[in-house]
Amino acid sequence: MSPEELHLQLRNLRPEDYPQLRDLMDVVYPDIGGAWGEHTILKLTKEFPEGQLCLEDNGKIVGVALTVKVTYARFSNPHTYDDLMDKRENILNEKKGDALYGLDVLIHPDYRGYRLGRRLYDARKELCRQSNLRAILAGGRIVNYHKVSEELTPGQYIDKVQKREIYDPILTFQLANDFNVKRLLGKYLPEDKRSKGFATLLEWNNFLFEPSNNVLTTRIRSVRVGAIQWQMREVDSVEEMLRQVEYFVDALSSYQSDFAVFPEFFNAPLMGLTDQSQQMDAIRFLAGYTERFKKEMSQMAVSYNVNIITGSMPLQEENTIYNVSYLCRRDGTVEEQRKLHVTPHEKRDWVIEGGDKVRVFDTDAGRVGILICYDVEFPELGRLMAAEGLEILFVPFWTDTRNAYLRVRHCAQARAVENECYVVICGSVGNLPQVESLDVQYAQSAVFSPSDFAFPYDAIMSETTPNTEQLIFSDLNLDELRYLHHEGSVTNLKDRRTDLYEVARKFALTDSNS
Repeated sequence: MSPEELHLQLRNLRPEDYPQLRDLMDVVYPDIGGAWGEHTILKLTKEFPEGQLCLEDNGKIVGVALTVKVTYARFSNPHTYDDLMDKRENILNEKKGDALYGLDVLIHPDYRGYRLGRRLYDARKELCRQSNLRAILAGGRIVNYHKVSEELTPGQYIDKVQKREIYDPILTFQLANDFNVKRLLGKYLPEDKRSKGFATLLEWNNFLFEPSNNVLTTRIRSVRVGAIQWQMREVDSVEEMLRQVEYFVDALSSYQSDFAVFPEFFNAPLMGLTDQSQQMDAIRFLAGYTERFKKEMSQMAVSYNVNIITGSMPLQEENTIYNVSYLCRRDGTVEEQRKLHVTPHEKRDWVIEGGDKVRVFDTDAGRVGILICYDVEFPELGRLMAAEGLEILFVPFWTDTRNAYLRVRHCAQARAVENECYVVICGSVGNLPQVESLDVQYAQSAVFSPSDFAFPYDAIMSETTPNTEQLIFSDLNLDELRYLHHEGSVTNLKDRRTDLYEVARKFALTDSNS
């Protein structure tokens, strides 16, 4: 039959389809008893109609997928095919089950080679996602095992099929459709002589599954980030600058942002209030305001219902200065991330020291991390964070020239691609001649995505006009990241050769909620 003659339609199986289904099962399963009884099929189509799928060609049923709901905890453990049936050969469909169980997928011999089985598997996966079920389980026959049973154990056979040293029409197909072998099942179907009674317990995980939590504690999956491309300007007092900060937090909150992001050293204009002859003294003067900014910005986070990334500020502990960014959650809690890699300017003129921990934080709008400016140019940090489930990386930066800015931008885009996450960069603009070493700024703030079909063609979610004070917004779909991790055109995180290399850490990656 040529492809031009096919007129395929995917639909749910109906009770009146039983005669055609019976004939199909008799053709496909002559070795294990052929078709199920009519009452078994009718009960399935009545109790779980959406789980019974068929493909028809010009009105003829040529492929079928039969499915029930089960309890994952029960059927992810050893069981037999008989555990799915009662004594009257009724399939046991659990209405409140949290997983699907694939009973059968069968294709008419005349229609093999058209990948119809993949269509049915994809439809079953979509049903699992739409129903918010944990997984699809299945007991898979190993129908070619009888050919080598005298030389290989079932486990050895499965291993060789996984390595593609042996072809098994069922197991090879299931592995190609993203199913994983969880365990070997003995005496699964004793009458299956070709498999010697053995089967594989296969599982496909629904990575979009969300447990049934109270709606108030369920994480947001569509996240709006707002960033301020901040104009450096002369100020007369700390109160004036805090009013400016609150103005922008209020504006971002009005647009229902989940995050408000400020640039690195955004409050540096305050150094203009003191003597500039000694830069070390000036940065220590600025550090004297950090606790107040942290406290007031935390209060703003609560009052305006927005998580705030405070850019960065100098923090003095005894005689040591650090460059620190705070995450002020809208529930009132505060976390910090210190800059690890300080620039030659920070080290030489301000005697700033680097921190010693990189952290990943849980928020009500995703799992986030912060790398301050220069830190994003060190890919090891992003990879460590990605291993801990990073979804959004915030990069507050301060750069004076375009080439310095491009280092940050290009590295941030690389972090988004290689770690399959969103990256938000946020910088400052304008002139500040009254402050030593901060007389000019260059910035074009932006939000970057991974590079795949679900995202913009250039992997740029949004970006500002260069060197103009401006707000930037972007809506980030965190579920798209989960699709990418499992089913992207390429899967960078999953395909890492950890047998050849790994990023070693000399500290514990700290999660504030663990």
